[in-house]
Amino acid sequence: MLVEARPTDPARAAFPECEVDYPGRQRRWTVLIRVVLLIPQFIVLYLLNIAAGVMVFIGWFAALALGRLPAWAGEFLSGYLAWSTRVSAYALLLVDRYPPFEFAAPTYPVRLLVQPARLNRLAVFFRLILVIPAAFVATIVNYGWLVCAAFIWLAVLIVGRTPVPLFQANAAVLRYNVRYQAYFLLLTSRYPRGLFGDTYSPTDPNAPAPPSTSTRPLVLSTGASTLLIVFIASVLALYASILLAGLVNQ
Repeated sequence: MLVEARPTDPARAAFPECEVDYPGRQRRWTVLIRVVLLIPQFIVLYLLNIAAGVMVFIGWFAALALGRLPAWAGEFLSGYLAWSTRVSAYALLLVDRYPPFEFAAPTYPVRLLVQPARLNRLAVFFRLILVIPAAFVATIVNYGWLVCAAFIWLAVLIVGRTPVPLFQANAAVLRYNVRYQAYFLLLTSRYPRGLFGDTYSPTDPNAPAPPSTSTRPLVLSTGASTLLIVFIASVLALYASILLAGLVNQ
């Protein structure tokens, strides 16, 4: 959920973070019918998405006037984003526990951390234009994951757990989506970045820990980075084949 604090300067605002606990073993029957189990969540999120659209539209005008998102808008939008993030984590096979139907779920193994910050009015005014590159990256990664979804689902179903490299890659997809959505929803002034995780330098005493199942910081193994590249390459290859087929049929 949204961290309760006085809004900070935009330049000092922290990136939105998504902390996910590694699930270990997953129940195969929930993996088998994961999409069916998610149908009620998708229906509720569809309605919440409409409400969030209205809220961010109103919040946009308020942010232009105040230089920040009003508290009531921030609370609703952060709650909506937290709910959406939990559902996405369940869909990405990052967790085995079913998402609750509520905004606040402090005991759920997926936690959203957003630090409120003052917003640059110029960046707010041009938000729909500024967000386009991030939206493009998020779209490519999300569709790339969908292209590989059948193989991911089958791997988790057979093994009975999400292998660590796959967990890290899926967590990277989830975290980038959280940062992109938080920026679009005016919950942060920090532009989305860090798709390939956080850097690690063993010579730096302040560097994060080596690659592990932790998502704070999210340090990817070579296997996880390779999987992200596979996601991106898969969707680009699909788009290229569709374009080529269209040219051949002309």
